[in-house]
Amino acid sequence: VVLRVNSPGGSALASDVIWREVLLTKKVKPVMASFGDVAASGGYYIGCAADSIFVQPNTITGSIGVFGIIPNMQKLLNDKLGVTFDGVKTGEFADIMNITRPMTAGERFILQKGVDRIYATFVSRVADGRKKSKSYIDSIGGGRVWTGMDAVNIGLADKLGSFNDAVKAAAKSAKLKEYNIVEYPEKIDPWKAFINGAKDNISVYYTKKELGDNYLLYKKIKQAAALSGIQARMSYEPVIK
Repeated sequence: VVLRVNSPGGSALASDVIWREVLLTKKVKPVMASFGDVAASGGYYIGCAADSIFVQPNTITGSIGVFGIIPNMQKLLNDKLGVTFDGVKTGEFADIMNITRPMTAGERFILQKGVDRIYATFVSRVADGRKKSKSYIDSIGGGRVWTGMDAVNIGLADKLGSFNDAVKAAAKSAKLKEYNIVEYPEKIDPWKAFINGAKDNISVYYTKKELGDNYLLYKKIKQAAALSGIQARMSYEPVIK
């Protein structure tokens, strides 16, 4: 199996679920990871259990770190939309993760403990996969981003190579002289892809038309909602010039 990764990460939970599947697959057949332009944070998490990791010299990888975001939409809801909230709860933390008000000190403490625990798990997963000490992985972790060349030098990756190099390595490890490549998920029919793209464009058009100047606020709310909870992802988007 060749796991092709081109992702800046995402949900910490989803990253751990995929990592486990890679680990289980590795017990029955060789698994090689091939990193594309970006394989960072959760993208690195899911590949660190592979038998070998192939990178390009300029692949953006590493970013071993997690963060948690609980959006505070109070001013937006109150001042922009004129919506206010009242609540009744049975315990201090019954409405933790509530986005209609700022976090309390107690809620912030609980969230930070969760972030620290998941970061420790992330470091442990990488240390096991790369056969390094936890202290060493922590020293090159902490959200630090590395190029593919650097990743090979510090032990986060094994070799510089393309996807085809990873395929050849997987075949050699499995002792296969002849093989066919099957891609998953299967490629979408071009016509269906065109139709789906047109639907998305139409949806955006009518949303903009309906919301007008508030469309940017709508986009920000959607982006904040997508980042809610603990994330294993790069906290910014790199622009290479």
